[in-house]
Parts: sequence; structure tokens; C-alpha cells
Amino acid sequence: MDVGGNHSGNGGGLPVNNRQRAMLPNKSRGEFTRNPRKDSEGMSESPDLEFEYADTDKWAAELSELYSYTEGPEFALNRKCFEEEFRSHVSDRKWAELDEAHHRAHAMRLLDGLEMIAREKRLKVARAILYMAQGTFSECSSEAEVQHWMRYNVFLLLDVGTFSALVELLNMEIDNSAACSSAVRKPAISLADSTDLRVLLNIMYLMVETIQQDDPTDRPEWKVIRETFRAELGSSLFNNEPISVMLFGMVTKFCSGHAPHFPMKKVLLLLWKSVLFTLGGFEQLQSIKVHKREELGLPPLPEDCIRVIRSMRAASPPASASDLIEQQQKRARREHKSLIKQDNLDAFNEKDPYKADDSREDEDDSDDNDNSLEAETFPIERDEVMPPPIPLPPSERVSFPKGLPWAPKVREKDIENFLESSRSKFIGYTLGSDTDTVVGLPRPIHESIRTLKQHKYVSIAEIQIAKEEDFQKTPLSGGEEDVEMCATELLYQGILPSLPQYMIALLKILLAAAPTSKAKTDSINILADVLPEEMPTTVLQSMKLGVDVNRHKEIIVKAISAILLLLLKHFKLNHIYQFEYMAQHLVFANCIPLILKFFNQNIMSYITAKNSISVLDFPHCVVHELPELTAESLEAGDNNQFCWRNLFSCINLLRILNKLTKWKHSRTMMLVVFKSAPILKRALKVKQAMMQLYVLKLLKVQTKYLGRQWRKSNMKTMSAIYQKVRHRLNDDWAYGNDLDARPWDFQAEECALRANIERFNSRRYEKTHNNPDFLPVDNCLQSVLGQRVDLPEDFQMNYDLWLEREVFSKPISWEELLQ
Repeated sequence: MDVGGNHSGNGGGLPVNNRQRAMLPNKSRGEFTRNPRKDSEGMSESPDLEFEYADTDKWAAELSELYSYTEGPEFALNRKCFEEEFRSHVSDRKWAELDEAHHRAHAMRLLDGLEMIAREKRLKVARAILYMAQGTFSECSSEAEVQHWMRYNVFLLLDVGTFSALVELLNMEIDNSAACSSAVRKPAISLADSTDLRVLLNIMYLMVETIQQDDPTDRPEWKVIRETFRAELGSSLFNNEPISVMLFGMVTKFCSGHAPHFPMKKVLLLLWKSVLFTLGGFEQLQSIKVHKREELGLPPLPEDCIRVIRSMRAASPPASASDLIEQQQKRARREHKSLIKQDNLDAFNEKDPYKADDSREDEDDSDDNDNSLEAETFPIERDEVMPPPIPLPPSERVSFPKGLPWAPKVREKDIENFLESSRSKFIGYTLGSDTDTVVGLPRPIHESIRTLKQHKYVSIAEIQIAKEEDFQKTPLSGGEEDVEMCATELLYQGILPSLPQYMIALLKILLAAAPTSKAKTDSINILADVLPEEMPTTVLQSMKLGVDVNRHKEIIVKAISAILLLLLKHFKLNHIYQFEYMAQHLVFANCIPLILKFFNQNIMSYITAKNSISVLDFPHCVVHELPELTAESLEAGDNNQFCWRNLFSCINLLRILNKLTKWKHSRTMMLVVFKSAPILKRALKVKQAMMQLYVLKLLKVQTKYLGRQWRKSNMKTMSAIYQKVRHRLNDDWAYGNDLDARPWDFQAEECALRANIERFNSRRYEKTHNNPDFLPVDNCLQSVLGQRVDLPEDFQMNYDLWLEREVFSKPISWEELLQ
């Protein structure tokens, strides 16, 4: 697939029902237990994946993912470099035994050592600083103790000015042409080619990741340092640009082939955490949205989306054949055999969704037979005796009204369309955008209009678009726009000149890291910072490297999906045309087919993949004695029932796809053209509520184009959409009678949007290229003639010749000139 080659909401939830309460999940990370109780029909319930979506995973997991297992021996090397420096200035006392003054003095000495000219000495000092940032682990007896000293040492390093020095050194390494040219010429790049870069990026990542963790037990001065660092990281203090812009530059340089030795996983992780720390996560996004709506005088949001989404329960995947046989026998004994639905009989032929083999046969099936939710029986379709509910903790429970959990929304455009069609039908004329005049319309229409207006929702984006139209209409009298220079605005201004290249680069790396991608000679090599100098010679080493490579790719997908989603959401809140600019370049770079290609695999196998070796994870590996690894232990993996990072990545990619296609008819038609329905329906087999929600939203927008036969064969999926996804009144998504069900012109829609985006960017950011028609004109003869004009040197040398040729030798008709 060619990335970049073509350049031409909210969630919903379902109230917890009694069937879903029949299983009792274990709250521990990644694990779930099963309540053996069955419902009255004999249907055994498979439980939800007990996954809690958040900005990041647990702190320990985020630390461990920074290092590849191939880097394991470097922990001891870092310790050795620190102890050599430490012993030369301090006696045999331990780091933990010294007071804060001695700690600060040693940190200052190490900081001075970073300015050495000799590269080898400078690298040793950098490794000593890295050991400090890793928590001086040789003196610790537990992982909690390592994390305590990490936090203390990182705040100390930041306070003495280490981060600024690291940024300068990183800039030197980025511009190191000798290292770049050497890496380009090498046939195979390994860990050794990126040693200096990896050490610097490790320290910077540990500092950003540690400081962004908000700990209530922090000292007051640490909280001040944290907020100052957040502001500095998002401003142009380092290298005259936000740190994220510098890291984006590294990504494009890597993808262009000029610096193949860059450790891209570490760059992307640092970029993600920098964006997350400076702009804020999903909780901050929600509070910014609430604050902006208050400022614009808009009504508050109908519900807290984060709380609702966290309280959702998933729909069941298809039942197994044994459950269906048992159910059929019980019904036969009760003489209700005739009531068995055809849907349940068809489900006998379905495969077990939890099989690990790659179900490529499903792809060849028609959409009509690919029923992911067909065996699910929803509460509205049956009347059963339910087991008693298991009470949920009050803090996690959302009290839903009876019926649908989400308040429906209506746009102003929907009300106008409804009134226009009603007036045409009952009166025979229309009044344009007038939504108040209801003269001559029947009373039921009055009630309908009142209901629509009651649920009318005006978004921040609509206000921003209207304001931008006013600025474009009245460029002189509109006045200057008051732009808040927040971290999001500064980042957008920094990446604006090269944003298309940044998006293409990120998608190229995502394509190379996707599990469905085939190895191609022209694809970029993303394994430079995981492959050892000497390739493995034993089966055990090969297995360990295989796990490491797969884990490495998964972490890259996780970082890129999080970066793209965070940027889209923050740009959309800051200004809708910033979001549209980024989204359009993602679409032009083939992001939609790329995400669909990513999901065109056995998604259950990807989410339950066990590409990790917990005993080699930091900080476990530096505190405990390592057991002897065997092929069996590597093959068994950990005890978690799913992989947090892979489920996180899948949800992020689905949310990005929703962002790109929402309210865009031409992009929705791309989902239809690329046959996304069977791919998305397979993803419904993952029993996680949030993931199912975003899959159902993507299916909802295209159901009207999939044909009557598809809808008829997928009624359970339609039911799930009705129950889980927010309703838009007047949106006949299930029937295909919409006005938008028309031939689509991709180029016309995208060109119109692009013209609006370019006008916005030109007006707000191109101050030196103002429209000459709107510039003031000097009409005073004296001031115009009195202006100093710099003449070229060759003109001054030949001034006499010019006078003779252009003035004296040409006759002048003064009468005509005066007229």
C-alpha cells in the first residue's frame, strides 16, 4: 500500500443489564474471571475484557516499553559509568546515604561533564546521568524503591538544568552528518549505530514521563517545577521551537532515508509523551471543552462522556455451538421449539471467535453471512428470568434513565431541512433558513419542531466556522482576531509549514509496523534500535529476538496512534480548520485504507498476543535475580488475558477513523468502496465495550449505502447500533432515504474544504503576504516622490546612457501628457 502516494464523538453506552451482571470481573490489570452461572436459556456468558481506557498504561509498563530486551546489558554499563564518576569524588558511601546538598553537587559535576569535547568521555557522563534517571537501582531492593529514587533524581536533574543541555546535545547528534552518512552506507544497521542518540533520548523520556505523573505526595517545590517544565516544553524556549517540532523533524529525516540509524521507537515515545504532557490528556480535553462552551455562551454538555464510556458493558460475541444445542434442547422440552429464530440456527456454522488461527476464509464470505453479533440476544427481543444483579461500586456506576443512555442531538441544519420539507409539503413554499415561522403547518409538525429544538446541539466548531466566515467577508472592519497563544496554538504554528510531510512520515512508519504488512525491499527499516550487532545463534536467542521485534512494532503502533488522536482532538478544540488541515492530509496520505488494512487480520489474536517477557522488563530486571529463560517459558508468555497496548492501539485507530469520516460524505463512501463492513464486523468479536462502540459508529454511518439485503441479514448488529450509539433525530441511518445518498464527488468536496482551510491559514498565519487589494495606498505626490529608492549598482554606473536613451532622445508631447 502506498502511503502518501495520492495527493489529488462522542461515545455511547448501554445500561448494565442482568445478563451482563452475571459475571464478576477481576479488577486486576489484564485479567478477568468467569462466573460459571448461566442464564435461564443455558447461554454461558463470556465476560468483558476488564480494560480501562486511559491516557497511558501503568507507569511501570510505560517505563519498561522504552527499552528493548536487546538493550538489557546496558543497564550494568550505565551503573559502571556512574560508579566510576561517583567514587572519584565521593568516598565509599552510597547515594542514598548522602544528603541533598551532596546529591545536587554531584548532579552539577555530571552536568559540567556533558560539555566535554571528547565524545567517549561525554558518553560516559551521559550514561552516569541515565543511571541516576533510572533510580540508582543497585541500591534498591524493590521496584517501588526504584521508582521513588527515580522521581527524586529526575526532579533534581531537571532543577540543575540537565534537560536544556540534553536538547543541545540531541541537536548536535541530529546534525551529525558523519554518523548519518556512515549509517546510509551500511548494509545492516544495529543498536551500536545509535548508542549516543539512545542514551540521550532515554534520559529525556524518563524525565518527561516521570514529571508528567502527578503524585499527590510531591513536595510543593516539585509541583512548581512541574508546571514550569510543562510551559517550557510547549513553548519555543528549547531550540526556538517546541520540543515536539524538533522530534517531528527527526521522524521526517528518518523516513527520507537520510538518517536510518535514528532509534525511531524512542523518538516516537518521547514525541507522544511531550504532546501528552504539554497539551493534556483526555480528562483535560473534556475540561477544556466545558470551559470553551461556557466562554462561547453555549449550553453545557448533556452528559460526561468519559464517565458514561467507562460504565458501558460490551455485547456478547457469537455463542458456541454447544451452548446453542443446549438452548435448543431446553426449548424443545418446553415445547417452544418453533420459536427458535433463524438467526440462532445460522450461528451453528460460525467459527469460534477466540481461535488463534488466521480466519482468512471469512474475508471471502459475503457481507450478508459475516455476522459478528448475530447470536447476541438483546433484552428488547426476549423476556427471560434474569439472575439477581451484582451491585457495582457507586463511584463507577452511572445512573441511566430507562431507555437509551445518550441524549439525542440535532444540528441546526437538520431543523432547517425538516422545516423546508414540511413547508414544501403542506404550504408549497419555503422560507430558507427561517426556523421560527410555523404558520400554516399542522400541530404535530409544531410538536416535532419543539422536540427538535429541545435537543438542538451547537458545537464549538460551528461557532468557529461562522466567525471565520465573518473575518473573510469583512477583512478590514472585522478587526484583529484575538488568538490565545496556548500550547496547542504554538505547536500548530510550529508544524504548519511541514505538516503534510509529518503526516506522511508517521503513516509510513505505521505501515511498516502493522502486523498485516509484508516485508518489502522499499519499505523503511524500523528495527535499527532493536537488532543486536551479532545475530542470534541459538533457538532460544532467536525466540527472544522474535518476541522483541514483535513487541517493538506493537509499541510503535501504540505511540503513533496516540500521537495522531491527541493532535486531532486538541486541534479540533483549538480551531476546527486546524483539525481539518491535519485530517485532510491524513486522508490524502491514504490513512483510511491503511487503518482498514490494519484491522484486516484476526484481531482477537492481535489483542491477546503475548509479545513480552515480564522478567526482562524494567525495573523488574534490575532488582530481581533473572531466572533461566527457556523456550517453553518464552512461548507461554505472561498470565494476562489481553495485551493492554494492543487494545489501546486498536481503540485509538478506530477513533481516528471516526474523526476522519464524521460528517464527510465522500470519506464515508470511501469506507463503503474499501468494503470495510466485514472487516469492522470481525472487530466486534472483541468483547470490550469501548472498542465495540467505535466499530458500531463506523458501521452506522455506512448502513444506508450497504443495501437492504445487508441490513436484513444483520439485524442484530443494527440492534446494537440502536442501543449503543447516540441518536441524531431525523437521521434515517437504517433506511437509506437520506438526501446524502447521492453520487459522490470526492474531489469537489475535498477541494471546497481545502479552499476554506487555505483561506484560514493565509489570513491567520501569513502576515507578510496580505492581499495587496487591502493594503493602504499613499496618494500624496510629495511623499511618493520623496521615498528613497535603492537603485542597482549597474544602473547607477550607466545612468547617463539611460537618460540619453529613455529621456533626451524621445520626443515628448506635453499637450497629450497634460490632458
